[in-house]
Amino acid sequence: MSKLKVISEKSLTNNSRIVGLLAQLEKINTESAESDTARYVTSKILHLAQSQEKTRREMTAKGSTGMEVLLTTLENTKDLQTTLNILSILVELVSAGGGRRASFLVAKGGSQILLQLLMNASKESPQNEELMVQIHSILAKIGPKDKKFGVKARINGALNITLNLVKQNLQNHRLVLPCLQLLRVYSANSVNSVSLGKNGVVELLFKIIGPFSKKNSGLMKVALDTLAALLKSKTNARRAVDRGYVQVLLTIYVDWHRHDNRHRNMLIRKGILQSLKSVTNIKLGRKAFIDANGMKILYNTSQECLAVRTLDPLVNTSSLIMRKCFPKNRLPLPTIKSSFHFQLPVIPVTGPVAQLYSLPPEVDDVVDESDDNDELDLEAENETENEDDVDQNFKDYDLISKEPKPFVFEGKVRGPIVVPTAGEEASGNSGSLRKGVVRKANVSPKGDEGDKKSACMDLAKEDVKDNGRTSQHQPGDQNRTGSCAQGLNHDIVKALDRITLQNLPSQTAPGFTAGGKKDYGLPLSVLTCTKACPHMAACGNVLFEGRTVQLGKLCCTGVETEDDEDTESTSSVEQASVEVSDGPTLHDSDLYIEIVKNTKSVPEYSEVAYPDYFGHIPPPFKEPILERPYGVQRTKIAQDIERLIHQSDIIDRVVYDLDNPNYTIPEEGDILKFNSKFESGNLRKVIQIRKNEYDLILNSDINSNHYHQWFYFEVSGMRPGVAYRFNIINCEKSNSQFNYGMQPLMYSVQEALNARPWWIRVGTDICYYKNHFSRSSVAAGGQKGKSYYTITFTVSFPHKDDVCYFAYHYPYTYSTLQMHLQKLESAHNPQQIYFRKDVLCETLSGNTCPLVTITAMPESNYYEHICQFRNRPYVFLSARVHPGETNASWVMKGTLEYLMSNNPTAQSLRESYIFKIVPMLNPDGVVNGNHRCSLSGEDLNRQWQSPNPDLHPTIYHAKGLLQYLAAVKHLPLVYCDYHGHSRKKNVFMYGCSIKETVWHTSANAASCDVVEDVGYRTLPKILSHIAPAFCMSSCSFVVEKSKESTARVVVWREIGVQRSYTMESTLCGCDQGKYKGLQIGTRELEEMGAKFCVGLLRLKRLTSPLEYNLPSSLLDFENDLIESNCKVTSPTTYVLDEDEPRFLEEVDYSAESNDDLDTELAENAGDYEPSAQEEVLSDSELSRTYLP
Repeated sequence: MSKLKVISEKSLTNNSRIVGLLAQLEKINTESAESDTARYVTSKILHLAQSQEKTRREMTAKGSTGMEVLLTTLENTKDLQTTLNILSILVELVSAGGGRRASFLVAKGGSQILLQLLMNASKESPQNEELMVQIHSILAKIGPKDKKFGVKARINGALNITLNLVKQNLQNHRLVLPCLQLLRVYSANSVNSVSLGKNGVVELLFKIIGPFSKKNSGLMKVALDTLAALLKSKTNARRAVDRGYVQVLLTIYVDWHRHDNRHRNMLIRKGILQSLKSVTNIKLGRKAFIDANGMKILYNTSQECLAVRTLDPLVNTSSLIMRKCFPKNRLPLPTIKSSFHFQLPVIPVTGPVAQLYSLPPEVDDVVDESDDNDELDLEAENETENEDDVDQNFKDYDLISKEPKPFVFEGKVRGPIVVPTAGEEASGNSGSLRKGVVRKANVSPKGDEGDKKSACMDLAKEDVKDNGRTSQHQPGDQNRTGSCAQGLNHDIVKALDRITLQNLPSQTAPGFTAGGKKDYGLPLSVLTCTKACPHMAACGNVLFEGRTVQLGKLCCTGVETEDDEDTESTSSVEQASVEVSDGPTLHDSDLYIEIVKNTKSVPEYSEVAYPDYFGHIPPPFKEPILERPYGVQRTKIAQDIERLIHQSDIIDRVVYDLDNPNYTIPEEGDILKFNSKFESGNLRKVIQIRKNEYDLILNSDINSNHYHQWFYFEVSGMRPGVAYRFNIINCEKSNSQFNYGMQPLMYSVQEALNARPWWIRVGTDICYYKNHFSRSSVAAGGQKGKSYYTITFTVSFPHKDDVCYFAYHYPYTYSTLQMHLQKLESAHNPQQIYFRKDVLCETLSGNTCPLVTITAMPESNYYEHICQFRNRPYVFLSARVHPGETNASWVMKGTLEYLMSNNPTAQSLRESYIFKIVPMLNPDGVVNGNHRCSLSGEDLNRQWQSPNPDLHPTIYHAKGLLQYLAAVKHLPLVYCDYHGHSRKKNVFMYGCSIKETVWHTSANAASCDVVEDVGYRTLPKILSHIAPAFCMSSCSFVVEKSKESTARVVVWREIGVQRSYTMESTLCGCDQGKYKGLQIGTRELEEMGAKFCVGLLRLKRLTSPLEYNLPSSLLDFENDLIESNCKVTSPTTYVLDEDEPRFLEEVDYSAESNDDLDTELAENAGDYEPSAQEEVLSDSELSRTYLP
């Protein structure tokens, strides 16, 4: 056939030129025409493909046969030039079209044809270099798009063909480059990778990889990528270690680092690091890395790269390798079980508590011997890390010793206030002593003889109460006198007077006589004084009666020691006192102390934390969500790595230890002092790492070996203006809101004395990341090789020698609740409000669980009014089943205060409902500083299906009360359990819906014809309109299997309450509405509790419209609720919102960690709702499951 027969462009009318050429080529294939014609046609097609994007599109368009024609020609032609032309065309098509065109070529069978062509070409002698270059180039591009490519290549024998080509042509860079690219693709298959390794590919690549050179940088980069892929195989990694290649890689990396001054070869440097990353996935590789001084090398080079932002990939990869190679350490604890033990009345037969009791005492439960022998590949480690932790929600800890704290005056108010127990002997020769007002002084071994005498005090009793609150002392109080017996003077009482909320001076008054040396290790330091006691404090009278209770250290700066007249001392107090205008109406320091005496704790707390004594009022300023500085996490990780590199700089001194009651508190003045021996406190051990850096370890829940999240502890002995770093090193969750703007809380005693008694968000350089402390399989639910996580934050204190408290969230103790309930009871109007406080039951440790009933008194004794009173619908509320979710108590406080207020709306609400409220379902857990469990070591919100009256009394009796109400035809209209959520923002609800659950789980959801009243959505929708912190789009109404034993689901399913909810409040802040960008505070939480009440009144009006004569437009309100934005694209397709967006800087650099954040979030979704499933709902609930 002559060239004249080729169809010209002008002769084409309906088809483009390329279509004609392809048609001509197809005809040539069928007629076995002359090879020169085929060569000519393919060259024309190549020219068009190189010059016109339109041509490339047409050839790969849907329905086009162009690709089949080319592949058929390639398979059948014997002409070399035609083959090269077609290969060039395919390269053009794939190179310009990205992944879609490569996939198109694979779908047409291109992989097999090209591999066969490679086999045929390899048999020719001599081999055509151009042909080999083209075949390898195109295979390297389409191989990643073919899932079976590795198997096809191995079956066809292509592996050795490519490998031999490289071996024989090491100096021919043009041919070696595509061959290496194809080897990289082969290596994606693990079997291929091992096979290539056996044939010497690793050794071969190290002949190509070398020190810095300006030549052949492209080849070097490809060789490194190939090596990194090959070394993911454990077999190849061991081979590399055996041949000393770890040291070689480090040497090469340092060479490139030193010579690449303009950073033009960053990809090569990263390639070397990727190879190191792969080889250190095995234990031998990590050991070789350490032995080759790899930690120091990568640390130094990465620090030098910090100044150049474009080198961040090198810094991040180096950080990942160093963290992975950091030797796993055990937590410095004798056991991971709680420091405190409570003997259960009944031992469960199965479950984690039963396992805990059956564990032999000689077993080391802190770390497994095999934990550091994990030969896991990265993939296996990721798989493990992405699984849910045994129970993803952590618990708080309680750390409190039985030793009283010292009371010292050295020109400052300092020390605890002790109250003797009933069994204590009255001290020595007292003057006229008032009954019960005796303090026993523990003798200081360092004191002189005078200090060793017992002391007691005579207090003139004065009733200065007004409506249950201590009133301020007037100048006339100065005339009241008493006598001081052998050591305790009136200054103690004045100190107490100063710290009542109604009398907050800006500084402590002078007039104190120092007596006794500061010694925090001593129970009490005695004060000597012979002066009269002219100034009395009402709270002092209460404090010095009953069981021993003492306040923590009280430090005031700038207080001078003077022996001036007492009248001057008193007047200075009066002048300095500040009235707190917005003080908490329910707080009474005296009453709090009285209640604490009757609170039972496992460690038998003898101290009261000042924040709980002073009380908390919301600060008069907003606290925005903290913006995370770029690179903060890797900076912290680098500082951790410095511990290994510069071990001589590490102090490693224990400064607080609950497990060792004999530990001595260091005497040095620049060491911080720690304490958590008070109600709800949680701190187990503190180790000083550097001068101003401390590692903190939290205590497990009692009768448990995990749940580390809640913390509440005291710090003193600080210097102002110094940045102190605190690392809480035994957290278990894989992520936290500390990575997304949440700050811990701090309370300063100095600030409280200066009329600022509030918790504030503090801390900079906050992040949450995986550390090098290994968790035993006992602690990780049977999984091995898991690590703990660190919360780290840095704080600078404003005052010298202050006493500050830190907490995970705003503390709310059991004693605080009892105080608030007593204040509410004493302040209400019994003619208008029916308020009754009963005891639901006693807890395991003997504390009472309060049950509150609130409604309006009947208008009169008329029959109609009594009937209306008795027939009001019930609302049942509960909170604080998880002790660490203190925000739930603040929301409940808002609810209780609103219900007891004189607000007309509140009166209408009381007239509409009878409220049954259990404000604290887990008193024991709260008292003892647990995070999630009760003293039974179990999550009480997983016990509702079959509560044990001996182990879960509060759940047993709460459920019994609900069953009783249902039996007497008073089924509650609404049940709501208040909770806190650690991983999500805003306030939202979980409800129960059969239909939404079926739609969410069933493959045949579209045909689901379940009929269901949609009233369960009404209350959340109302709240989304009236409560600024509430977010409807975060609500979910799916009932998951793992949540079947929670209060919400059991009350819905067994009791029959349709509107059964869990209301989750964020621990962090809001990302929508009025409070967007702000961290949540107690004001907002209490507001949410009040708004919940308003929502209930609106619910009443919506469900009883005729009674309220509402306009007809509002009657359709509930129907409108169902028409809210639904991200449900189909009944079975739910769009799950991510818990949080990713950072530009990766949240976790550890290769062993969950790099796939999305998966992890989906699996660990709800931290706190009573069940692990609600947590999953956390995401699914956030999934905007609204129904049409």
